[in-house]
Amino acid sequence: MISEAQLLQQAKQLKEGALIEVYDRYSPGLYRYAMRLLGDENTAEDCVAETFSRFLKAIKLGNGPDIYLQAYLYRIAHNWITDYFRHNPNHLSLETKSLTNEADDPYSAANKHIEAQKIRSYIKLLTADQRQVIVLKYLEDWTNEQIAQSLGKPLGAIKALQHRGLQTLRRLIQGDEAI
Repeated sequence: MISEAQLLQQAKQLKEGALIEVYDRYSPGLYRYAMRLLGDENTAEDCVAETFSRFLKAIKLGNGPDIYLQAYLYRIAHNWITDYFRHNPNHLSLETKSLTNEADDPYSAANKHIEAQKIRSYIKLLTADQRQVIVLKYLEDWTNEQIAQSLGKPLGAIKALQHRGLQTLRRLIQGDEAI
């Protein structure tokens, strides 16, 4: 398998095979990321398509990343999603990993679904940066270093966003339990 640095160099030379490899390597993760944040298959597909379109435009103009291709692509997707929410403020549906087990009884499955809806509603209340860090860290299983590269922020800032986001979620959950 070709390294990310080699793949990026070949993509910047507009080699068809490298561009196909970039898409094949990164589109599944970008789609999962977009789907979790957008909650709609068509919109997630639009996000992925626009992400690669913007990447291609950037490299054709001699711009784009010099390193960290994956982080660059996720930053494009994040910016597209942020713009989407600005233009569609009533649409925010975070998809979480499935919380139900097919062996669960209907009562248990319903309770898990209700809990998942509560968690989604709480995550919606986080800032955009906190929400992105939490989704990448806990739903996409990224390391803090990968998140920092993707967002173009220092590692300390990522840790602070994660900490504040988790504190906010904890307060919201505890406040809900008191009701």
